[in-house]
Amino acid sequence: MHSDRRDPVFDRPVFILSPPRSGSTLLFELLTQAPDVYTIGGESHQMIEQVRGLSPRDRGFDSNVLEASDASPERVQELRSHFKAALRDRDGRPPQTMPVRMLEKTPKNALRVSFLNEVFPEGRFVFLYRDARETIGSMIDAWQSGRFRTYPGLPGWQQLPWSLVLVPGWRELASGPLHRIVAAQWQATMECLLDAIEAIAPDRWCAMDYAALLAQPQKQMQELSAALNLPWDRQLGETLPFSRYTLTRPAPDKWRKHAALIEPMLPGLMSTMERARAVLTAGLAQRQALTQNLGFSALAS
Repeated sequence: MHSDRRDPVFDRPVFILSPPRSGSTLLFELLTQAPDVYTIGGESHQMIEQVRGLSPRDRGFDSNVLEASDASPERVQELRSHFKAALRDRDGRPPQTMPVRMLEKTPKNALRVSFLNEVFPEGRFVFLYRDARETIGSMIDAWQSGRFRTYPGLPGWQQLPWSLVLVPGWRELASGPLHRIVAAQWQATMECLLDAIEAIAPDRWCAMDYAALLAQPQKQMQELSAALNLPWDRQLGETLPFSRYTLTRPAPDKWRKHAALIEPMLPGLMSTMERARAVLTAGLAQRQALTQNLGFSALAS
């Protein structure tokens, strides 16, 4: 799929990448407000998994991981056709001309970066970082809520119905308590994502810090839009609205209700946490470099 010829349909599509419950829905909903951005309106679980051979059911329920080798020409053509047919702009209108700037956000994409890179060779990737304690706390809440059950009939799984992304090695978690299942799920997703991000050319990815987005939404969105070469014509208030998948009011210390469970696990997660922060730092520097290299100024109203 890679060539020097420009993609005639998908002009530098943007993919938000993060473990689940990291704030990706909020960032997605903000970026959809940019003019000339098209989305399929939600997450692409069904769109990808309806393609023969890409569903976990077709793959022995191993995981949601998809590799570049899974992007056969037939699958690429089918998947691109599905995305193209579903695209709508911020006002609900289909594109009138091609190519278009597509925005996509699905947590499972953190396990599919090399695959997406084959399907959409002009793709741009945004690594969204959120503090591990906050993310794991929110993931525990998501499992307990019953609202995020992705594989309720997962063969061989006797715990709470499986929720969120299906990670490699999930069968080894079957005898553990929920908080350890969730921590392993976060760590496996993050490690897979970091491996993939580090293999992408530096000019094709950047980063967003969730905490900074909450603290300075207008500044952060202008900078990110500029790095992605997207105009920005919205004026955001000091407080952002809740995203569609918010369970309870956001707060930096909300994770502390699970502190007795999360804090003892942190030493075992430390290497991944430190690696994620290092990639965030590199991605923020890359975001600044992209903005300067493009010579692009986002529009502040």
